[in-house]
Amino acid sequence: MIVRSFKDIEGTDRHVKAAGGTWESKRIVLAKEGVGFSLHETTMYAGTETSMWYANHIEAVLCVEGEAELTDEETGEKYLITPGTMYLLDGHERHTMRPRTDFRCICVFNPPVTGREDHDENGVYPLLTEEV
Repeated sequence: MIVRSFKDIEGTDRHVKAAGGTWESKRIVLAKEGVGFSLHETTMYAGTETSMWYANHIEAVLCVEGEAELTDEETGEKYLITPGTMYLLDGHERHTMRPRTDFRCICVFNPPVTGREDHDENGVYPLLTEEV
């Protein structure tokens, strides 16, 4: 059994901040736990824009605080994401997030991330593996 809080991982290597200052992520469950998914709390900052494309992962996102505009870059559709709203990138959609306020969400990735990933120039996380 693992018991840990987001507060426990603040300032550790599980607390990742984007180089451009647009977001930060607290990665509470990683691939090394060997459970088949990773779990994160991510905060995206008001007035920023982040384009992503998880070509190697499926991501589910549940908004718990704030609001953001989500754009599906493949269809042009826009969605307002508010607390209690979930979106699932089950088709590896290219997407852009534009937080209107600071936006806090809980994210689940499959396959799990190792914690060493960073978005490349296309917004993609590489598919890294972890020995468990």
